[in-house]
Amino acid sequence: MKKTIALLLLCMPFLLFSQDDLLASLERKDTARVTDFAFKGLKIVNFESTKMLYKREFYFIISHRFGSIKNGIDDFFGLDAANTRLQFLYGISDGVDVSFSRNSFNKTYETSLKYRLIQQGPGSPVTLVGYSQAAVNTFLDEDLVQQPIGFAERLSVTQQLLISRKFNEKLSLQLMPTFFHEGYVDYAPQENAQFVMGFGGRYKLGKRWSLNVDYGWHLNRADGSPFVNPLSIGVDIETGGHVFQLHFTNAQPTFESGFLGNAAGDWGDGNIYFGFNLSRVFNF
Repeated sequence: MKKTIALLLLCMPFLLFSQDDLLASLERKDTARVTDFAFKGLKIVNFESTKMLYKREFYFIISHRFGSIKNGIDDFFGLDAANTRLQFLYGISDGVDVSFSRNSFNKTYETSLKYRLIQQGPGSPVTLVGYSQAAVNTFLDEDLVQQPIGFAERLSVTQQLLISRKFNEKLSLQLMPTFFHEGYVDYAPQENAQFVMGFGGRYKLGKRWSLNVDYGWHLNRADGSPFVNPLSIGVDIETGGHVFQLHFTNAQPTFESGFLGNAAGDWGDGNIYFGFNLSRVFNF
């Protein structure tokens, strides 16, 4: 069954349908009768949302995760152990986005392709978006892991299907069946090929802000693994050309294989990370 799921995800066609609306200053009104985007940000918290760029839109996103807040003032609630991701995205068309980013966690470089398959509207109850990502860990060192390290060990790949539905003006929900493969795993009994079912949602609390939650249920985590399922809770704040996301999460990495396979925090004992995603859009 797992092999079938992986095959379906990896063979997702790169067929696209056009995108119709966006919100307020990030939003355009079209004559076509389709549903507005389910999410305001390109991410729910850690997981990608089904929101897409318009053609020739350029986004710059800063994702920042402080260290654990558990130690309190000793390390200024995690400020001394921060992780930052700089990401650049471009809309090739109204339904195809590409991105490149650098994450300070494991000095990781990544690139991704996001492509809409179906838009929620009269002809479909949901929006379907495919997301393909590859990341390279440049921090790995043979002396640290005591084994030969080549490009295959540094590489991780992720394939997701994002399935969202906007139920009304306040509530949107999303499912994210995910396959990812890590060339090197930090816990030896763990299989390189891993499967996750993601769940996410947004509830609008006011004109310019909302509550966002996402969670990843790891389906084949090895027994005894020190890593846990990623759970993140936060708020979106819309301010002109920005969507500012503030949140708490038990996963410090911000790229897919990082937060899906290597979340190490514990909500139960306060070992969690405060962070934000800040996006800025430019039109060319």
